Amino acid sequence: VQLVESGGGLVQSGGSLKLSCTASESLDVMGWYRQAPGKEREFVADANDRGSFTIGFAVRGRATISRDNAGKTVHLQVDNVESSDTAVYYCNAHSYTDGGIYWGQGTQVTVSA
Repeated sequence: VQLVESGGGLVQSGGSLKLSCTASESLDVMGWYRQAPGKEREFVADANDRGSFTIGFAVRGRATISRDNAGKTVHLQVDNVESSDTAVYYCNAHSYTDGGIYWGQGTQVTVSA
């Protein structure tokens, strides 16, 4: 399974970051984690293939996650970004069928003042 991320880059403080990730096949759950310098990787949000989603505490109230492309693509939008949102964002996907867990290569998001 391959995960290809897009989006990220430089985002102005108060603006919105938008990320997408496309998998080579549809998986049960797709979502995002992030890792800031010197910190552990943390959960951002995920969505399953039945329309349910979970939003992490750090972005709750600011984030939207959705899936399309027959479940192969997951989109993340985080509004009203701030400097604490600066991190490398990693796409994550997993399968209930075989227990496989997959990661994208990561995409840098930097929030500028």
